[in-house]
Amino acid sequence: MVNFLLRSVGLGLATAALLLLAMPSLRQQVLPDYAAPQPDSIQQLQVSFKEAVREAAPAVVNIYSRKYTESSRTQLSTQGLGSGVIVDSKGYIITNYHVVALADQIIVALQDGRVAAAQVVGVDRRTDIAVLRVEGENLPVIPQNEEYKAQVGDIVLAIGNPYNLGQTTTLGIISATGRSSISADGRQSFIQTDAAINEGNSGGALVNTRGELVGINTASFQQATELETYGISFAIPYILAKRIMEKIIADGRVIRGYIGVDGQDINSVTARLLGDNHRGGIVVLGIDPNGPAAEAGFETQDIILTIDGQKVSGKQSVMDQVTDLRPGTRINIVVLRDGKELELQVTVGEDSRDFIPQ
Repeated sequence: MVNFLLRSVGLGLATAALLLLAMPSLRQQVLPDYAAPQPDSIQQLQVSFKEAVREAAPAVVNIYSRKYTESSRTQLSTQGLGSGVIVDSKGYIITNYHVVALADQIIVALQDGRVAAAQVVGVDRRTDIAVLRVEGENLPVIPQNEEYKAQVGDIVLAIGNPYNLGQTTTLGIISATGRSSISADGRQSFIQTDAAINEGNSGGALVNTRGELVGINTASFQQATELETYGISFAIPYILAKRIMEKIIADGRVIRGYIGVDGQDINSVTARLLGDNHRGGIVVLGIDPNGPAAEAGFETQDIILTIDGQKVSGKQSVMDQVTDLRPGTRINIVVLRDGKELELQVTVGEDSRDFIPQ
Protein backbone atom coordinates (compact mmCIF):
# COMPACT_ATOMS: atom_id res chain seq x y z
CA MET A 1 0.00 0.00 0.00
CA VAL A 2 2.78 2.42 0.97
CA ASN A 3 4.69 1.67 -2.20
CA PHE A 4 1.55 2.32 -4.24
CA LEU A 5 1.08 5.74 -2.62
CA LEU A 6 4.72 6.68 -3.14
CA ARG A 7 4.53 5.71 -6.78
CA SER A 8 1.33 7.78 -7.21
CA VAL A 9 2.88 10.90 -5.56
CA GLY A 10 6.06 10.53 -7.62
CA LEU A 11 4.08 10.18 -10.84
CA GLY A 12 2.04 13.29 -9.95
CA LEU A 13 5.15 15.37 -9.25
CA ALA A 14 6.79 14.22 -12.46
CA THR A 15 3.68 15.12 -14.44
CA ALA A 16 3.53 18.60 -12.84
CA ALA A 17 7.20 19.20 -13.62
CA LEU A 18 6.68 18.23 -17.27
CA LEU A 19 3.67 20.59 -17.53
CA LEU A 20 5.66 23.52 -16.06
CA LEU A 21 8.50 22.87 -18.48
CA ALA A 22 6.15 22.59 -21.43
CA MET A 23 3.99 25.61 -20.48
CA PRO A 24 6.15 28.43 -18.91
CA SER A 25 3.08 30.66 -18.50
CA LEU A 26 1.92 28.38 -15.68
CA ARG A 27 5.05 29.09 -13.63
CA GLN A 28 3.95 32.63 -12.62
CA GLN A 29 0.60 31.28 -11.46
CA VAL A 30 1.92 28.24 -9.58
CA LEU A 31 5.37 29.31 -8.43
CA PRO A 32 5.84 32.96 -7.31
CA ASP A 33 8.96 34.44 -8.86
CA TYR A 34 10.67 35.79 -5.75
CA ALA A 35 13.77 36.76 -7.72
CA ALA A 36 11.83 39.28 -9.81
CA PRO A 37 11.18 42.71 -8.23
CA GLN A 38 7.60 43.26 -7.10
CA PRO A 39 5.70 46.32 -8.32
CA ASP A 40 6.15 48.08 -4.98
CA SER A 41 9.76 47.03 -4.64
CA ILE A 42 12.43 49.66 -3.99
CA GLN A 43 14.17 48.33 -7.09
CA GLN A 44 11.40 49.76 -9.26
CA LEU A 45 11.07 53.06 -7.39
CA GLN A 46 11.56 56.00 -9.75
CA VAL A 47 11.62 59.53 -8.39
CA SER A 48 11.05 62.25 -10.96
CA PHE A 49 9.96 65.87 -10.72
CA LYS A 50 9.33 66.27 -14.42
CA GLU A 51 5.65 67.12 -13.86
CA ALA A 52 6.57 69.97 -11.52
CA VAL A 53 9.11 71.29 -14.02
CA ARG A 54 6.59 70.93 -16.85
CA GLU A 55 4.09 73.03 -14.88
CA ALA A 56 6.48 75.76 -13.72
CA ALA A 57 9.28 76.08 -16.29
CA PRO A 58 7.34 77.75 -19.13
CA ALA A 59 6.54 80.70 -16.84
CA VAL A 60 10.20 81.31 -15.93
CA VAL A 61 11.72 83.81 -18.36
CA ASN A 62 15.23 84.99 -19.20
CA ILE A 63 15.83 88.70 -18.57
CA TYR A 64 18.51 90.71 -20.35
CA SER A 65 19.14 94.26 -19.19
CA ARG A 66 20.67 96.57 -21.78
CA LYS A 67 22.33 99.93 -21.34
CA TYR A 68 23.42 102.68 -23.69
CA THR A 69 27.13 102.78 -24.38
CA GLU A 70 29.18 105.70 -23.10
CA SER A 71 30.07 106.74 -26.63
CA SER A 72 26.58 106.66 -28.09
CA ARG A 73 23.02 107.11 -26.89
CA THR A 74 21.78 105.07 -29.83
CA GLN A 75 23.76 101.89 -29.20
CA LEU A 76 22.67 99.42 -26.55
CA SER A 77 24.83 96.70 -25.04
CA THR A 78 23.75 93.87 -22.77
CA GLN A 79 24.90 94.63 -19.24
CA GLY A 80 22.96 92.28 -16.98
CA LEU A 81 21.53 88.80 -16.90
CA GLY A 82 18.78 87.37 -14.75
CA SER A 83 15.50 85.50 -14.64
CA GLY A 84 11.91 86.36 -13.90
CA VAL A 85 8.57 84.66 -13.19
CA ILE A 86 5.27 85.33 -14.95
CA VAL A 87 2.71 85.40 -12.14
CA ASP A 88 -0.32 86.83 -13.91
CA SER A 89 -1.96 86.31 -17.30
CA LYS A 90 -1.89 90.09 -17.80
CA GLY A 91 1.86 89.80 -18.25
CA TYR A 92 3.14 90.80 -14.81
CA ILE A 93 6.59 89.43 -14.04
CA ILE A 94 8.36 89.38 -10.67
CA THR A 95 12.15 89.58 -10.68
CA ASN A 96 14.91 91.07 -8.51
CA TYR A 97 15.49 94.80 -8.37
CA HIS A 98 19.23 94.33 -8.80
CA VAL A 99 18.64 92.49 -12.10
CA VAL A 100 17.11 95.57 -13.75
CA ALA A 101 18.41 98.42 -11.57
CA LEU A 102 20.73 100.02 -14.14
CA ALA A 103 18.89 99.04 -17.30
CA ASP A 104 17.91 101.44 -20.08
CA GLN A 105 16.09 98.61 -21.84
CA ILE A 106 14.85 95.24 -20.60
CA ILE A 107 14.36 92.28 -22.92
CA VAL A 108 12.37 89.22 -21.81
CA ALA A 109 12.76 85.87 -23.55
CA LEU A 110 10.09 83.22 -23.01
CA GLN A 111 10.81 79.52 -23.21
CA ASP A 112 8.52 79.14 -26.23
CA GLY A 113 10.80 81.40 -28.28
CA ARG A 114 8.91 84.68 -27.92
CA VAL A 115 10.93 87.81 -27.15
CA ALA A 116 9.49 91.09 -25.89
CA ALA A 117 10.55 94.41 -24.42
CA ALA A 118 9.39 94.78 -20.83
CA GLN A 119 8.02 97.81 -19.06
CA VAL A 120 9.05 98.49 -15.44
CA VAL A 121 5.87 98.81 -13.37
CA GLY A 122 7.76 99.61 -10.19
CA VAL A 123 10.56 98.53 -7.89
CA ASP A 124 11.17 98.09 -4.19
CA ARG A 125 14.81 98.28 -3.23
CA ARG A 126 14.21 97.20 0.34
CA THR A 127 12.96 93.75 -0.63
CA ASP A 128 14.96 93.59 -3.88
CA ILE A 129 11.75 93.15 -5.88
CA ALA A 130 10.94 94.59 -9.29
CA VAL A 131 7.69 94.16 -11.20
CA LEU A 132 7.79 94.14 -15.01
CA ARG A 133 5.07 93.77 -17.60
CA VAL A 134 5.08 92.37 -21.13
CA GLU A 135 2.40 92.26 -23.77
CA GLY A 136 1.36 88.92 -25.18
CA GLU A 137 -1.41 86.39 -25.56
CA ASN A 138 -1.69 83.02 -23.85
CA LEU A 139 1.19 83.78 -21.53
CA PRO A 140 2.19 80.88 -19.27
CA VAL A 141 1.53 81.57 -15.59
CA ILE A 142 3.34 79.74 -12.81
CA PRO A 143 1.11 77.74 -10.40
CA GLN A 144 0.55 79.54 -7.08
CA ASN A 145 -0.84 78.33 -3.77
CA GLU A 146 -1.19 80.84 -0.96
CA GLU A 147 -2.02 78.03 1.46
CA TYR A 148 1.40 76.41 1.03
CA LYS A 149 3.77 77.10 3.93
CA ALA A 150 7.47 76.48 3.42
CA GLN A 151 8.79 73.88 5.86
CA VAL A 152 12.36 72.84 6.57
CA GLY A 153 13.01 69.62 4.67
CA ASP A 154 10.59 70.32 1.80
CA ILE A 155 12.06 69.41 -1.58
CA VAL A 156 12.37 72.43 -3.88
CA LEU A 157 13.56 73.13 -7.42
CA ALA A 158 15.35 76.30 -8.53
CA ILE A 159 14.62 77.27 -12.14
CA GLY A 160 16.55 79.98 -13.95
CA ASN A 161 19.17 80.84 -16.55
CA PRO A 162 22.59 80.53 -14.87
CA TYR A 163 25.45 82.12 -16.84
CA ASN A 164 23.10 82.34 -19.85
CA LEU A 165 23.48 78.62 -20.45
CA GLY A 166 19.74 78.30 -21.00
CA GLN A 167 16.99 77.34 -18.62
CA THR A 168 18.32 75.05 -15.91
CA THR A 169 16.66 73.27 -12.99
CA THR A 170 18.52 72.38 -9.79
CA LEU A 171 17.29 70.32 -6.86
CA GLY A 172 17.55 70.84 -3.12
CA ILE A 173 15.59 71.16 0.09
CA ILE A 174 14.49 74.07 2.22
CA SER A 175 17.32 74.31 4.73
CA ALA A 176 15.81 77.05 6.92
CA THR A 177 13.10 79.70 6.94
CA GLY A 178 13.02 83.17 8.46
CA ARG A 179 16.67 83.91 7.70
CA SER A 180 17.23 87.64 8.24
CA SER A 181 20.94 87.77 9.03
CA ILE A 182 21.93 88.54 5.42
CA SER A 183 19.21 91.15 5.00
CA ALA A 184 20.65 94.64 4.62
CA ASP A 185 18.28 96.03 7.25
CA GLY A 186 18.20 92.86 9.37
CA ARG A 187 14.45 92.63 9.00
CA GLN A 188 13.57 90.82 5.80
CA SER A 189 13.19 87.07 6.16
CA PHE A 190 14.55 84.73 3.48
CA ILE A 191 14.09 81.08 2.65
CA GLN A 192 17.42 79.25 2.76
CA THR A 193 17.96 76.37 0.36
CA ASP A 194 20.79 74.18 -0.87
CA ALA A 195 19.46 74.21 -4.45
CA ALA A 196 22.20 75.77 -6.58
CA ILE A 197 21.60 79.46 -7.38
CA ASN A 198 24.22 81.11 -9.57
CA GLU A 199 24.58 84.31 -11.56
CA GLY A 200 21.60 84.49 -13.90
CA ASN A 201 19.33 82.61 -11.49
CA SER A 202 18.43 85.82 -9.66
CA GLY A 203 14.75 86.56 -10.08
CA GLY A 204 13.97 82.98 -11.07
CA ALA A 205 11.54 80.60 -9.42
CA LEU A 206 11.92 78.34 -6.42
CA VAL A 207 9.09 75.80 -6.67
CA ASN A 208 7.86 72.80 -4.73
CA THR A 209 7.28 69.30 -6.09
CA ARG A 210 3.88 70.36 -7.46
CA GLY A 211 5.45 73.18 -9.44
CA GLU A 212 3.94 75.84 -7.15
CA LEU A 213 5.89 79.03 -6.56
CA VAL A 214 7.68 78.96 -3.21
CA GLY A 215 9.97 81.96 -3.59
CA ILE A 216 11.95 84.26 -5.87
CA ASN A 217 15.60 83.25 -6.01
CA THR A 218 17.72 86.21 -5.02
CA ALA A 219 21.25 85.41 -3.85
CA SER A 220 23.76 82.85 -2.77
CA PHE A 221 25.57 83.25 0.53
CA GLN A 222 28.81 83.65 -1.41
CA GLN A 223 27.40 86.61 -3.33
CA ALA A 224 26.19 88.19 -0.10
CA THR A 225 29.35 87.67 1.93
CA GLU A 226 32.15 86.98 -0.62
CA LEU A 227 32.92 83.75 1.24
CA GLU A 228 33.59 80.44 -0.51
CA THR A 229 30.49 78.41 0.23
CA TYR A 230 28.43 75.60 -1.22
CA GLY A 231 24.80 74.75 -0.69
CA ILE A 232 23.70 78.03 0.92
CA SER A 233 21.33 80.08 -1.23
CA PHE A 234 18.37 82.33 -0.53
CA ALA A 235 14.94 83.15 -1.92
CA ILE A 236 12.33 85.80 -1.14
CA PRO A 237 9.17 84.05 0.14
CA TYR A 238 6.35 83.98 -2.41
CA ILE A 239 3.78 85.56 -0.08
CA LEU A 240 6.06 88.56 0.54
CA ALA A 241 6.87 88.93 -3.16
CA LYS A 242 3.17 88.77 -4.06
CA ARG A 243 2.28 91.37 -1.43
CA ILE A 244 4.98 93.73 -2.70
CA MET A 245 3.82 93.21 -6.30
CA GLU A 246 0.23 94.06 -5.40
CA LYS A 247 1.35 97.26 -3.67
CA ILE A 248 3.46 98.28 -6.67
CA ILE A 249 0.62 97.62 -9.11
CA ALA A 250 -1.84 99.58 -6.95
CA ASP A 251 0.33 102.59 -6.11
CA GLY A 252 3.38 102.44 -8.37
CA ARG A 253 5.51 102.02 -5.27
CA VAL A 254 5.42 100.31 -1.88
CA ILE A 255 3.73 102.41 0.80
CA ARG A 256 4.61 101.09 4.24
CA GLY A 257 2.98 101.85 7.55
CA TYR A 258 5.20 103.07 10.39
CA ILE A 259 4.71 103.60 14.12
CA GLY A 260 8.31 104.22 15.17
CA VAL A 261 9.18 101.50 17.67
CA ASP A 262 11.97 98.96 17.78
CA GLY A 263 11.89 95.88 19.96
CA GLN A 264 12.66 92.23 20.42
CA ASP A 265 10.79 89.07 21.28
CA ILE A 266 10.42 88.43 25.00
CA ASN A 267 12.55 85.51 26.18
CA SER A 268 11.10 82.21 27.37
CA VAL A 269 11.68 83.01 31.06
CA THR A 270 9.77 86.30 30.83
CA ALA A 271 7.02 84.59 28.85
CA ARG A 272 6.55 82.01 31.64
CA LEU A 273 6.45 84.74 34.27
CA LEU A 274 3.88 86.74 32.34
CA GLY A 275 1.71 83.72 31.60
CA ASP A 276 0.41 82.13 28.43
CA ASN A 277 -1.90 85.06 27.67
CA HIS A 278 1.13 87.27 27.06
CA ARG A 279 3.23 84.79 25.14
CA GLY A 280 4.42 86.17 21.79
CA GLY A 281 4.64 89.79 22.92
CA ILE A 282 7.61 92.03 22.10
CA VAL A 283 9.52 94.37 24.40
CA VAL A 284 9.87 97.95 23.18
CA LEU A 285 13.56 98.90 23.29
CA GLY A 286 13.60 102.06 21.22
CA ILE A 287 11.12 104.77 20.21
CA ASP A 288 11.43 107.30 17.40
CA PRO A 289 10.98 110.63 19.27
CA ASN A 290 9.22 112.09 16.24
CA GLY A 291 7.19 109.00 15.39
CA PRO A 292 3.54 108.06 15.96
CA ALA A 293 4.34 105.77 18.92
CA ALA A 294 6.03 108.57 20.86
CA GLU A 295 3.04 110.81 20.21
CA ALA A 296 0.71 108.05 21.45
CA GLY A 297 2.61 107.73 24.74
CA PHE A 298 4.71 104.59 24.28
CA GLU A 299 7.56 104.01 26.72
CA THR A 300 10.59 101.75 26.58
CA GLN A 301 10.06 98.38 28.28
CA ASP A 302 6.40 98.37 27.28
CA ILE A 303 5.40 94.91 26.05
CA ILE A 304 3.17 94.96 22.97
CA LEU A 305 0.43 92.34 23.33
CA THR A 306 -2.24 93.01 20.71
CA ILE A 307 -2.83 95.25 17.69
CA ASP A 308 -6.50 96.02 17.01
CA GLY A 309 -7.50 92.99 19.04
CA GLN A 310 -5.17 90.64 17.19
CA LYS A 311 -2.62 88.92 19.40
CA VAL A 312 0.94 89.44 18.25
CA SER A 313 3.27 86.50 17.78
CA GLY A 314 6.71 88.01 17.75
CA LYS A 315 8.63 90.90 16.25
CA GLN A 316 8.29 89.76 12.66
CA SER A 317 4.51 89.53 12.87
CA VAL A 318 4.30 93.06 14.30
CA MET A 319 6.48 94.46 11.51
CA ASP A 320 4.44 92.66 8.86
CA GLN A 321 1.15 93.83 10.32
CA VAL A 322 2.20 97.46 10.71
CA THR A 323 3.86 97.80 7.30
CA ASP A 324 0.69 96.53 5.62
CA LEU A 325 -1.37 99.34 7.17
CA ARG A 326 -2.11 102.48 5.19
CA PRO A 327 -0.74 105.73 6.62
CA GLY A 328 -3.47 107.61 8.49
CA THR A 329 -5.05 104.42 9.85
CA ARG A 330 -5.88 104.60 13.56
CA ILE A 331 -5.15 101.44 15.53
CA ASN A 332 -5.47 100.37 19.16
CA ILE A 333 -2.40 98.71 20.65
CA VAL A 334 -2.54 97.00 24.04
CA VAL A 335 0.72 97.07 26.00
CA LEU A 336 1.76 95.67 29.35
CA ARG A 337 3.35 98.34 31.56
CA ASP A 338 4.27 97.81 35.21
CA GLY A 339 2.16 94.67 35.32
CA LYS A 340 -0.98 96.37 34.00
CA GLU A 341 -2.51 96.34 30.54
CA LEU A 342 -2.87 99.72 28.85
CA GLU A 343 -4.54 100.56 25.53
CA LEU A 344 -2.86 103.21 23.36
CA GLN A 345 -4.31 104.68 20.19
CA VAL A 346 -1.81 105.23 17.39
CA THR A 347 -2.19 106.95 14.02
CA VAL A 348 -0.03 105.07 11.55
CA GLY A 349 2.52 107.14 9.63
CA GLU A 350 4.40 106.38 6.43
CA ASP A 351 7.81 104.78 6.49
CA SER A 352 9.77 107.16 4.31
CA ARG A 353 13.24 106.18 5.48
CA ASP A 354 15.68 105.94 2.59
CA PHE A 355 16.92 102.43 1.99
CA ILE A 356 19.55 101.21 -0.46
CA PRO A 357 20.47 97.52 -0.11
CA GLN A 358 23.73 97.63 -2.06
